[in-house]
Amino acid sequence: MIQINIPFSPPDISEREIQNVVEVLRSGWITTGPKTKLFEQKLAEFCKTPRFVCVNSATAAMELVLRLLGIGPGDEVITSAYTYTASASVIEHVGAKIVLADTAPDSFFLDCEKVADAITERTKVIIPVDIGGVMADYDRIFAAVERKKHLFRPNSKLQEAFGRVIVLADAAHSIGASYKGVLSGGAADFTAFSFHAVKNLTTAEGGAITWKDHPGIDNDEVYKEFQLLSLHGQNKDALSKSALNCWEYDIIYTGYKCNMTDITAAFGLAQLERFSELTAKRLKTIARYDEVLLPLGVRRQNHFDAERKGNGHLYLARVPGISEEQRNRIIEKMAQKGIACNVHFKPLPMMTAYKRLGFDIKDFPNAYNQYKNEITLPTHTLMTEEDVEIVAQTFQNILKDVLK
Repeated sequence: MIQINIPFSPPDISEREIQNVVEVLRSGWITTGPKTKLFEQKLAEFCKTPRFVCVNSATAAMELVLRLLGIGPGDEVITSAYTYTASASVIEHVGAKIVLADTAPDSFFLDCEKVADAITERTKVIIPVDIGGVMADYDRIFAAVERKKHLFRPNSKLQEAFGRVIVLADAAHSIGASYKGVLSGGAADFTAFSFHAVKNLTTAEGGAITWKDHPGIDNDEVYKEFQLLSLHGQNKDALSKSALNCWEYDIIYTGYKCNMTDITAAFGLAQLERFSELTAKRLKTIARYDEVLLPLGVRRQNHFDAERKGNGHLYLARVPGISEEQRNRIIEKMAQKGIACNVHFKPLPMMTAYKRLGFDIKDFPNAYNQYKNEITLPTHTLMTEEDVEIVAQTFQNILKDVLK
């Protein structure tokens, strides 16, 4: 008997990535340098945004945005209860108060009415979360911001330039996706991307920041500040210092250390070149899952509608009517067949750290209802058509067995 082994999300590494990394290793320049700068340029062209700054994670990207904006003690930042911890932990890192909002009924995305209700005079930023490769409803988020604009109290020059609560997208899942024709990176004021090993575009570890043009915002100055923040507040990077007789530098302020290296940037450049073909493969997998599973009554996050085009990052399936225990049993039975599944996400109020901060899942019923019957099926690009068929048919058979 053939042993099935379908992992959840291994990286898709081709000879192109390997050669790019080897080239960097042989160049003798492996930290932040020409490949990182080229990657930033190519990402800006891809996302149609003015500038990009590459760093070592989406978590660092979000925290740097908050620090650039001057967010700190006394401020409040709103994000979703239905997300990974990075969306919220960065708020605590800068000393601000985490404000969690529930999702809309039968939705993975923030309830914009609850967001509007949560905005106070202390609110400085909202962090909506793009989930599974599908972007949030940014028009409704900005409408909530505008409705409460009269409450906004800026305490930095950048905040004054916006004159309202600022929207920072946690776009860890959504590079290449679009909302009303706008690519991810161009919908929110600032956007943070992840290039972690499981993402559609990976650099092994990595992340990036981009932003929209905005009146009163100098893109070159913003780029410069992010460079300072991500490298100890040092006014020269290693490449600049390496030039003859250019050793001297200054520390403008005590910044952080989260820059991207040329090794990882080279990896990312190859992934960006392959992005369209990798995305097409994911979307083909999703279409096949739909054909098999939707007739059974399985519900899933829609990657395509009148407003959104997703990138196929995750297949978030929900089985109506089942309990959390039944969901876990289905995942266990899939594992016994050699197929790895996952859950996206266990809401933050169910986690120990957030319970200690005073959050209770009872206050977020919609998030819990999304979570309790959610099962994420593998969609990675190393799967063959046969693998996809095995996953779909095995899931179908196990569902029938558990639900009978």
